[in-house]
Amino acid sequence: MPPLGLWVRESHLCDMNPFRLGKAGTATSAMSEKVRTRLEELDDFEEGSQKELLNLTQQDYVNRIEELNQSLKDAWASDQKVKALKIVIQGKLVYERIFSMCVDNRSVLPDHFSPENVNDTAKETCLNWFFKIASIRELIPRFYVEASILKCNKFLSKMGISECLPRLTCMIRGIGDPLVSVYARAYLCRVGMEVAPHLKESLNKNFFDFLLTFKQIHGDTVQNQLVVQGVELPSYLPLYSPAMDWIFQCISYHAPEALLTEMMERCKKLGNNALLLNSVMSAFRAEFIATRSMDFIGMIKECDESGFPKHLLFRSLGLNLALADPPEGDRLQILNEAWKVITKLKNPQDYINCAEVWVEYTCKHFTKREVNTVLADVIKHMTPDRAFEDSYPQLQSIIKKVIAHFHDFSVLFSVEKFLPFLDMFQKESVRVEVCKCIMEVFIKHQQEPTKDPVILNALLHVCKTMHDSVNALTLEDEKRMLAYLINGFIKMVSFGRDFEQQLSFYVEARSMFCNLEPVLVQLIHSVNRLAMETRKVMKGNHSRKTAAFVRACVAYCFITIPSLVSIFTRLNLYLHSGQVALANQCLSQADAFFKAAISLIPEVPKMINIDGKMRLSESFLLEFLCNFFSTLLIVPDHPEHGVLFLVRELLNVIQDYTWEDNGDDKIRIYTCVLHLLSAMSQETYLYHIDKVDSNDSLYGGDSKFLAENNKLCETVMAQILEHLKTLAKDEALKRQSSLGLSFFNSILAHGDLRNNRLNQLSVNLWHLAQRHGCADTRTMVKTLEYIKRRSKQPDMGHLTELALRLPLQTRT
Repeated sequence: MPPLGLWVRESHLCDMNPFRLGKAGTATSAMSEKVRTRLEELDDFEEGSQKELLNLTQQDYVNRIEELNQSLKDAWASDQKVKALKIVIQGKLVYERIFSMCVDNRSVLPDHFSPENVNDTAKETCLNWFFKIASIRELIPRFYVEASILKCNKFLSKMGISECLPRLTCMIRGIGDPLVSVYARAYLCRVGMEVAPHLKESLNKNFFDFLLTFKQIHGDTVQNQLVVQGVELPSYLPLYSPAMDWIFQCISYHAPEALLTEMMERCKKLGNNALLLNSVMSAFRAEFIATRSMDFIGMIKECDESGFPKHLLFRSLGLNLALADPPEGDRLQILNEAWKVITKLKNPQDYINCAEVWVEYTCKHFTKREVNTVLADVIKHMTPDRAFEDSYPQLQSIIKKVIAHFHDFSVLFSVEKFLPFLDMFQKESVRVEVCKCIMEVFIKHQQEPTKDPVILNALLHVCKTMHDSVNALTLEDEKRMLAYLINGFIKMVSFGRDFEQQLSFYVEARSMFCNLEPVLVQLIHSVNRLAMETRKVMKGNHSRKTAAFVRACVAYCFITIPSLVSIFTRLNLYLHSGQVALANQCLSQADAFFKAAISLIPEVPKMINIDGKMRLSESFLLEFLCNFFSTLLIVPDHPEHGVLFLVRELLNVIQDYTWEDNGDDKIRIYTCVLHLLSAMSQETYLYHIDKVDSNDSLYGGDSKFLAENNKLCETVMAQILEHLKTLAKDEALKRQSSLGLSFFNSILAHGDLRNNRLNQLSVNLWHLAQRHGCADTRTMVKTLEYIKRRSKQPDMGHLTELALRLPLQTRT
């Protein structure tokens, strides 16, 4: 399709009649009715006409072209050839149509076919297209339509394309308007690269022809026309750039470096025309341009600035130098020459568009001193009249380039003008995005923990900016991202053995980031870790000073946890913090954490939000309580609160909690309680915490303690059996069987089956599991085999008798 720039000037391409016959009088008498109808359709059809495209904005114009392109494809597909031709002839569709004529049931045309492989029908159709095109009187429509189906020459002759390209190149010489002609050349180069990329000669010829006619731009004809149309030269010249860039890119594709030298010489002969020079720098490989940077700077300095200012040339040069390195000895001179021009720019937009490009060059090849100078200059130019408000994208780009090259944040924040530069981001959304970029780079590249006050102060300010942007409308994903970045910073802060300074930092961070729950959670974990580090350093033997310090850590956690919203987060942190307090011999504080957790359990809602979905909470509560029981085994009783006071309080809460009617989690929890009580009845517990005397040491197998333990066991077992009775209904028999077998296994694993009552209970449970034919037979068989194996061990003879009392029922 022709470039967009031609549609306004040459819109008669859309209005043409390619079947127009000589004089109207002679044609009418010989015209068939069918042909007359087709011509009337062409005359009446207005889609894509010049009138239709008037008074459109640039974006509307582009959108309309896209619509026409789709209409063309639809019309062609539905065999509306008149409508399709009226919009525009597009060569690809014609080529595919002729190609399809060469395919039948007997043969398939290969990809690299020769004209000899093409059948007569396809050749005749192809010739008919070219004959029709030859009848078009207007030069520009004829050129574009023929160029669009250039590839179709392959059906007629091996040399067809190589012969047509020079002819079409010469045809363009007949176009008087230099702007129209350069877009015609760009289109021909595009088609040539698509159908015959090896024919470089036609590309070069188009470029050289363009150079010969380029002086027309400054001739009287064009200048007078610009005056008539009220167009200034600075607005007119950039219209050439897209077409010239395309021509140069075609020429420079895989071109040797010597071609660049030739192009530079031709530019010099034309008086170093800025427009040409800009296209040369845009087209050729950055490595070629970078090695000749000083030559290009010399040519830029000699350019005439009328119509195409020098700062645009320096911008193009800077874009190349961001991709390739110039000779080391020239780097400082290049920067000085470029910045002399850039810093003199008065228009803030012109200035920032250039400065943005050259900042990367400065960061890449120089030290913080030069970068500081550049940032200072940007602040100087963009602060007056708050010009920075119109240039946030460019300023963001500058920040990203600076932090991309300065991964050492102690160096970055020692750049004097870096933080003042950040102050130019007054719009909150932009400011937050910049802060996020800084933190992402810090987290990615900061290898070692830091306590550098310069880094800490600066990043606290950055993180505070992100945190303060959170409000009621902030999306959860955004909150998670901000919390992740702030947590990444918190994790990288370390004052070494100065634990008090570390805790002071966490206290300050808590006050600054109180609105982001994941950050508070991270701070609690960090303080708990700090307490355990202190214990490790002291090898568990706290001095008066370190004991006071770990109590301060414990207090930090205790007063922070209630501010959290998520109830399970609070429960787990109470448990975890209580374990840390216990490990540091803070027994009363540990009790306080565990009591707080127990008192929080009644507040657990029936449903909780997990990743945006509402789910039943009982399974999560069951998991928490199982962990809690494991900790309670080693928690010593408080001397003022009686035997097993925490276990009793927890059992009361479990009893009063409203459980699901159709669920069995309450019984599963009671079963876990039995496991705990069984472990507590042992003479020596399975595990301990160093320097903490658990109940096995405190009571030493005292009969009163064991009696209390047994009493609790009986109470819990009564609750389990009562629940099993409630399941004696048809719809619940399978649950009854499963729970009965589970309870049996608990007694087998944790109970003393030499006790007659317990032994009889286990037999009853075994029968209950099989009573209604709902038992898992495979599991029961394996269970019985296990009992028989254990009965052969020393002191396990009582299991032999038990095994005999456990029949396996067969299903009938």
